[in-house]
Amino acid sequence: MLRKYRMGFDLKALVLFLIIMLPTWVWASSPAPNDVLRAPSATPVLDGIGTACQVVFLFVLCAFLHQNRRGTTIGPLLVLCIISALLYYLGWGLYYAGLTSWPVILLMTLPPCLAFGFYALHQRCCIALVPIGLFTVCHMVGAMGNHFG
Repeated sequence: MLRKYRMGFDLKALVLFLIIMLPTWVWASSPAPNDVLRAPSATPVLDGIGTACQVVFLFVLCAFLHQNRRGTTIGPLLVLCIISALLYYLGWGLYYAGLTSWPVILLMTLPPCLAFGFYALHQRCCIALVPIGLFTVCHMVGAMGNHFG
């Protein structure tokens, strides 16, 4: 399976990660009104596992390049990646507008995971799907457990 990959560096994967992380960094420096995300986590172990999965999937997306990856071609998976990122930003916008209902928290948790998954599929980096999937489960369960459990 790894024979179809070569080591390299995918700058677009890193840029996607930075774009996805930008609202989190803004939030860290400028709290939102009605900031329910600042409460102590009820799932610290799960959060740690999720962070480890995030580091692994970022490394895999950036460093393992499939020999038949699509590069700059815009296809349906890349469009879905972009739509997912836009939905994520919509969630943050609603959160900063003071909304903290479960659909808003869902917009802040699921779309970024989907964006990474769609990007991995677009670039045929299927080995990244395992840590992305594990991160998604940790991120979703943690978010729902912390805010609606």
